[in-house]
Amino acid sequence: MDWIAGLRHELTTSLAFLTRLPIRLETPLPLAAAARGFPLAGTLIGGIAAAVFALAAWMGVPSLLAALLAVGAAIAATGALHEDGLADSADGLFSGASRERALEIMRDSRIGTFGALALILSVGLRASALSVLAEGAAVLIAVHALSRAWLPWLMRNGELARTDGLAAGAGKPEAEAVLWAAGLGLAVAAIAIGPGPALLAAAVSAASALGVSALARRRLGGYTGDTLGAAEQAAEIGAFLALTTLP
Repeated sequence: MDWIAGLRHELTTSLAFLTRLPIRLETPLPLAAAARGFPLAGTLIGGIAAAVFALAAWMGVPSLLAALLAVGAAIAATGALHEDGLADSADGLFSGASRERALEIMRDSRIGTFGALALILSVGLRASALSVLAEGAAVLIAVHALSRAWLPWLMRNGELARTDGLAAGAGKPEAEAVLWAAGLGLAVAAIAIGPGPALLAAAVSAASALGVSALARRRLGGYTGDTLGAAEQAAEIGAFLALTTLP
């Protein structure tokens, strides 16, 4: 039973960081030590979005509007944590500035043109894809679990772009926790949407997250908290788009 208690502790720590839900922690873990909880936190976030989507559909709301409401619910549940990282990363990575200047841009609280466009595309692509998927509620659970399942791998295997900040303070997950996170994310997705679609969504979402990681490594020398948020967003978009290709 100790491992169940440990997993529950990791989940509550992950929820306290990754969401705006009222989670009270007496002894929070370092973020990297809670890595197994990432996809489980994503499952809960996806569940909140799925409930909104299902309710909107039941009320007869048009599919695109229902999808926008579901995406909005997930954003509200997380406090736009990953969207903030996406916007900051887009402004820095596509600025054309030097590494040092790009990192400065990413720390600026103001949003630039690239950041604004990235947010518009992210919300638009996710909502548009979701609106054409028959099992939208189940897809939301699967996608949110998978998109957070790859973050521990990026944290363990990437280099830090700076020695301070959120990512530096989070630490490096253990190899076993990385495997747990990936396995739990895939298991949740397989239960929600079936093994075949889950494998497709997992492959494309992982590749999307790795693509952002590779760009951050090339431009910044490694990852930051912002680029991890951008990787999560890319993984969501990739998974949604991949599932639209299925008959």
